[in-house]
Amino acid sequence: MVVLVIGGSGSGKSEYAEEYIITRFPGRKKYYIATMQVFDKEGQAKIERHRKLRSGKGFLTIEQPVSIEQALSKMERLPEAENIALLECMSNLVANEMFSTKPPRPCEQVTERIMQGIRALDKGLKHLVIVTNNVFEDGILYDETTLEYMRAMGNVNERLAVMADRVIEVVAGIPVTIKERK
Repeated sequence: MVVLVIGGSGSGKSEYAEEYIITRFPGRKKYYIATMQVFDKEGQAKIERHRKLRSGKGFLTIEQPVSIEQALSKMERLPEAENIALLECMSNLVANEMFSTKPPRPCEQVTERIMQGIRALDKGLKHLVIVTNNVFEDGILYDETTLEYMRAMGNVNERLAVMADRVIEVVAGIPVTIKERK
């Protein structure tokens, strides 16, 4: 089952996604697939703050900033195929995949790479919750490179929404179910 949790910056989407997994799968092994790359002290401080917030919630963290499908090889394969994971977050993964090469990878290539990885995770996991950001909501004009990144985010979000069994938008901390596959 794939659940997509989408929201704007500071909407509460990450906290909601964590609680979603914790309340539905108490006592079960849960993986936290972290996609943020650390480039400076500020990034390291952010990661440390997130680790403290997750502390005691039962997540095993896997750092996987690119090639997201490789996270599967770092998980214990449970006999009942009951692996549960939270992927946090898609905006970092898209940026990492796009800007890990010079010149940056084009939107279509990034979209395909990421969706291939997500399909592998979906096949290898019983439950996958993906956190992603809304894009194109601020009305600001950006340079072409940033627009290419935003197009990739939009493409990935659209494909994830189609693939997902459930899509939940978090607005000001309030979850709103947009899609529910029966």
